[in-house]
Amino acid sequence: DSANASPRELINQYREAQRAVRSEGEDAKTLQRELLRRVALEAGEARLLQALQSPRQLQEVMVDFWLNHFNVFAGKGLDRVLVASYEREAIRPYALGRFRDLLGATAHHPAMLFYLDNWLSVSPDFHPRGGAGPAAKASGLNENYARELMELHTLGVDGGYGQHDVTELARMLTGWTFDPRARRGDALFVFDPRRHDNGDKTWLGRPVTARGQAEGEWALDVLARQPATARHISYQLAQYFVADVPPPALVERLSRRFIETDGDIRAVLASLFASKEFRAPAFQGGKFKTPYQYVLSSLRAAGSPVRNVRPLLGALNQLGMPLYGCLTPDGYKNTEEAWLSPDAMSRRIDFASALAGGRLALEGAPGDSGGAMPATAVPSGGAGRTREMRDASVKGLLPVDATLLLATLGSSISAKTRAVVEQSAPALRAALVLGSPDFMHH
Repeated sequence: DSANASPRELINQYREAQRAVRSEGEDAKTLQRELLRRVALEAGEARLLQALQSPRQLQEVMVDFWLNHFNVFAGKGLDRVLVASYEREAIRPYALGRFRDLLGATAHHPAMLFYLDNWLSVSPDFHPRGGAGPAAKASGLNENYARELMELHTLGVDGGYGQHDVTELARMLTGWTFDPRARRGDALFVFDPRRHDNGDKTWLGRPVTARGQAEGEWALDVLARQPATARHISYQLAQYFVADVPPPALVERLSRRFIETDGDIRAVLASLFASKEFRAPAFQGGKFKTPYQYVLSSLRAAGSPVRNVRPLLGALNQLGMPLYGCLTPDGYKNTEEAWLSPDAMSRRIDFASALAGGRLALEGAPGDSGGAMPATAVPSGGAGRTREMRDASVKGLLPVDATLLLATLGSSISAKTRAVVEQSAPALRAALVLGSPDFMHH
């Protein structure tokens, strides 16, 4: 089960497949593609089934939030096989804990080090040796991770730093890499002192003396406790839960709480949920669901049993939000502007119709496509999408009961929408509920 395999095991499988491709040709390529398909499917299956079935729904919501905040792209090299362990080891255990712990877990995980190229970042004085491993591929100072660490993960774009600070932080993080050959249990992170820049540095106006790995750890401490970080994280949380443009007063209160509790995520969320803004009628139903939120909330509202997630992975591809599929480090947006368009609405209606009509193979054997797009597909247009969803029929799968659906959703469905639904043909009612503007928002 690759969803529970260690990063070391997954990387070794991936590299064995690569070596086989070089020596054995087309047959090995087929096996490599099958390995990547299986890993992607098992990662998606674990993610979606936990999100749908876990009684700890706030935990699942925050896993979604932090995976976007600390995004890695599963389409890049080794990250194809590392995203499941990244979620399991670096995100889930810390999603409701202290921000510094979460920040450190992502900074040390090989998925992040590989995605933003820090695994190859070395001092200008380092001379690569021959052979294999990261030391042989080192290519000078790389600023990618240092830049995103400040701009996206902590301080924010207006966080009071400059290009000099990016360069100096990158120097502090040289030598932070991973090596599957290292004998350190399942953890792959290593600090290589040979690759570290031991020169003195000045970062955020502070002198930094040479201390090896401790320089980077100290930098994470500083970043996690900066007021700019508190504001940046608080803004994103308020945007995720309350409004695309959150009230400044709410952001300020959350920032203070973040600082008071040393980045206790659970405490900040408690303040958010107890706020007048969170409960204000003006903000109720004001957030447009992302495709991920829409698909999961549809399944939960309909009460549809799920054994096979592949049709759902295909639906997320069609809706433009493949799991672990955001190319850029800023992750998927959670604003209406990013997801509301005529084409997007048409695709959601297609999904709602297929689900409501019992035409998604959700109770098939795990991994069966059920006629839906394969889990490894990329978002695309094409007239075939409605046929693919329409053909995903399964004998014995019952349509969604519109009466039970409306009872489940309660006051979140307006009287106007209910009137339209009740005047429609019975076979269309559940699809109309799931495709309604009321249900598209939360």
